[in-house]
Amino acid sequence: MHFDVIIIGGSFAGLSAALQLGRARRTVLVIDAGERRNRFASASHGFLGRDGVAPGEIIAEATRQLARYVTVATLKGSASKAGRAEEGFYVETHSDTFHGKRLILAGGVVDILPDIPGLADRWGRSIFHCPYCHGYELERGPIGVLATGAFSMHHAMMLPDWGPTTLLTNDSFIPDEAQLSALAGRGVSVEEGRVRQIFGQRPTVELANGRTIEFAGIFTLGRTVGGPIAEQLGCDLKDGPLGKFIGVDEQQQTSIPKVFACGDVARAAGSIALAVSDGTMAGVAAHRSLIF
Repeated sequence: MHFDVIIIGGSFAGLSAALQLGRARRTVLVIDAGERRNRFASASHGFLGRDGVAPGEIIAEATRQLARYVTVATLKGSASKAGRAEEGFYVETHSDTFHGKRLILAGGVVDILPDIPGLADRWGRSIFHCPYCHGYELERGPIGVLATGAFSMHHAMMLPDWGPTTLLTNDSFIPDEAQLSALAGRGVSVEEGRVRQIFGQRPTVELANGRTIEFAGIFTLGRTVGGPIAEQLGCDLKDGPLGKFIGVDEQQQTSIPKVFACGDVARAAGSIALAVSDGTMAGVAAHRSLIF
């Protein structure tokens, strides 16, 4: 089957792109596996007009609205391969091959979390990565920052605006004298030693020496990994603090002509608001590229 635009990924960025193209009456296929990055969170914060609403509820409403546009089709599944074709690009799923004049990559990223017992079970509930998304709801309670590397220094310097903060070095990052001074200036305490496990409804860390510390919430930074499609197409990738992301210009155009990217897969860091914004631009830019 042939479409004007194929969008790989149907979360906030992908659906936002599809909306612009549907309103332009262009034929669009959205391929999505249904595994949003923020599916573990019970509420989304910081998105104007939808603050505090469950992410799944926002997606469900967006999907209902998009269904009104007759030129937009959706497919539940994963894109396994993509490449150039005679009139644009082909995209393969497990059961079919589709063709599009333009591609929009909006497949998001996967978080590779620190391998600590109890952490993954609490991800998105009491252990987070974004203070703007989850910090306010901790009601200025004690906050832990679980270090995974040098960028955790940035994390630890930010968090005191949301509550008294402790940097857990976890044998992953040891601040130097200048950094210790900066942390002290922000009121951050430093707890050395490896974290053995995390347990409890209020996340409690057990250190290697047996000491336990309870927090209202913990913030940490894992690695992020995108899907294989961008590399298959030859898109330039950039190094971010948490992993590689697709390089794009101000129109969300990748290094490959007629291929656009938006959302977390094309940002060093993101949020729903930024994903929707980037998706809007990608959809508009893809439409304009079909004309001019």
